[in-house]
Amino acid sequence: MRPFKLLFFIFLFAVQSCETQPKKINGVSFVASGNVITQADVKPVVKVNANYAAIMPFGFIRNLNNPKIIHNTDRQWFGETREGAKQYIEELRKQNIKIMLKPQIWVWHGEFTGYIEMKNEADWKTLEDSYSSFILEYADLANEVNAELFCVGTELEKFIENRPEYWNSLIEKIKAKFKGKLTYAANWDEFKRTPFWNKLDYIGVDAYFPVSDKKTPTVDDCLKGWQTHKKVIQNMSQKHNKPILFTEYGYRSVDYAGKKPWVSDRSMNQVNLEAQINTTQALFETFWKEDWFAGGFIWKWFHEHDKVGGEDNPMFTPQNKPAEIVLGKHYKLYE
Repeated sequence: MRPFKLLFFIFLFAVQSCETQPKKINGVSFVASGNVITQADVKPVVKVNANYAAIMPFGFIRNLNNPKIIHNTDRQWFGETREGAKQYIEELRKQNIKIMLKPQIWVWHGEFTGYIEMKNEADWKTLEDSYSSFILEYADLANEVNAELFCVGTELEKFIENRPEYWNSLIEKIKAKFKGKLTYAANWDEFKRTPFWNKLDYIGVDAYFPVSDKKTPTVDDCLKGWQTHKKVIQNMSQKHNKPILFTEYGYRSVDYAGKKPWVSDRSMNQVNLEAQINTTQALFETFWKEDWFAGGFIWKWFHEHDKVGGEDNPMFTPQNKPAEIVLGKHYKLYE
């Protein structure tokens, strides 16, 4: 047995001996696919002790300066559409999994949505109309399925910075359609500047904060790396009197997993399961015990569990890796 695996099982024994903690949002980011899902796809979510799933229908933009969002068409994968999102939610509900509906935008070639910015007033108006059509479609679905939580947007800093009045008005329109809790998924380096937290129920953060430059950081390395970030995050919670929700969090199972956790470049392919274990454990130890912290959604979780992830997989999913056991044991403490 490799040394880190021995330490891993020692850790599991320690976790099992701990007392149950206050309940949190223990979520998975459930990836849209081309197919319907079945109870066979839901059972692994239950097994990992998740009590929430983020369902993520998509709209598409051709480039960062294009104002038209294409959404809910028969050219999209099933899970990216309204019909697909509803089917996923209905299957998850059968196992009492609560729902955050989190519509997202994908820019052609995967360009960062935070840089979406129009060049003239006419295009801004077109973008506003297009985004309203997209997001209100899913606010209506959230109301129809009685979702517990709705996310009004994901990583759209330039759009928000340039059009604050639009966003204030949009949130009011969303509230007229949906009576549940609201959040916005701000990027890790954006959330301090988001101007409308007072209108929402949670401060949502996609928590890809850098915590260590080491190839294989230890848990202690990562705990130290969180110290400065944690103070800023807690101060934001106190300033706005709102709980913090990690609308996304997670690490790839690669070397230097804690250095730039937001990077999904496939050229980073040196598998390092221990790095994923340690970064994930440190995040749990840093936040889940705090009363101002609501919980989070791990990035990311696929259907057909037996066919994804695995110990040779360098991507974010914890599925079929040691990190999945870490996740399940920790979620069990806060279920």
